[in-house]
Amino acid sequence: MTTRHPLAVGLLGTGRMGSFHAETLAHRLPGVRLAALADPVPGAARRLGDRLGCSKATTDVGEVLDDPDIDAVVIVTPARTHAGLVEAAARAGKAVYCEKPMAVTLAEADRAIAAAGKAGVPLQVGFNRRYDTGFRAAHDKIAAGDIGTPQLLRSLTRDPKLADPARVPPWTIFLETLIHDFDTLRFLNPGAEAVEIFAMADALVRPDFKEQGLLDTALVTVRFDNGAIATAEASFQAVYGYDVRGEVFGSAGMLTMGDIRSTHLTAYGPGGATAECVTYDQDLFHDAYVAELADFADRVRTGRPPAVTGEDARAALSIALAAIESITTGAPVRTGDLERL
Repeated sequence: MTTRHPLAVGLLGTGRMGSFHAETLAHRLPGVRLAALADPVPGAARRLGDRLGCSKATTDVGEVLDDPDIDAVVIVTPARTHAGLVEAAARAGKAVYCEKPMAVTLAEADRAIAAAGKAGVPLQVGFNRRYDTGFRAAHDKIAAGDIGTPQLLRSLTRDPKLADPARVPPWTIFLETLIHDFDTLRFLNPGAEAVEIFAMADALVRPDFKEQGLLDTALVTVRFDNGAIATAEASFQAVYGYDVRGEVFGSAGMLTMGDIRSTHLTAYGPGGATAECVTYDQDLFHDAYVAELADFADRVRTGRPPAVTGEDARAALSIALAAIESITTGAPVRTGDLERL
């Protein structure tokens, strides 16, 4: 698609992550202009717009999608609205960047992918670990054969705290947290696809919310079609900080990635050795979040296809849904069986 310069981007959703992406679009990317903000909460878009110097702020997403001067949209709304907004943005002829998960059902994912394909617009999904320097370097080494054939993989996400368990929708740990890990495992096992999943989960952080559907601790085993076996784990309460790590063991070596420290400084004193730990995802993955939007903007301008596609999002979602089915049935689930459910 052809665009004007600078690239005019509208952002949908001005919450915590949306505000960070808006700041990136407004101040961190040369050749990109934050052209509009939309959020249904009265005053939310306007307050952020005043702070960032964006004059167009509205509660109506349609105003942004209908604006002919906007080239692309960044979707950072609640997860269960993503697929519908991807479809609407594609129909409006906008290039689309959508935060994970792109959808919460395979049917939604298929409609979103089809809408972007029919409109001929790029669709990129926000799996930010692919843009982290450590995870990217690991992928490149694995793809080059530096550690031989991947045999055992591990990816984990541990959030620092569960702020309000009453506001966590059912299955969030799979659809919104572990979805990152499922994509990471695919990224670190290039060319392979998941074929069988077994999951265990419980409410160990807040057992008093288990009857309301909250699962806050989970472990998922994934078998890939190249024989590799992987685990993905998540917790909603790591008291020491925001913890994201990965490991790949291969026939000729091993790679580890991820660091919870805010810097590589370690202090040694009478109380022992200490290090400052990261407590927010925007601190740990600050550069990766910026890099993914920079890459999106560049690919929209140049016409190169997105690096992280709707199909990637669908594949990660398929693992998440298989994990949910495994929790429900207590048995392993083959991803191919989901197509028949």
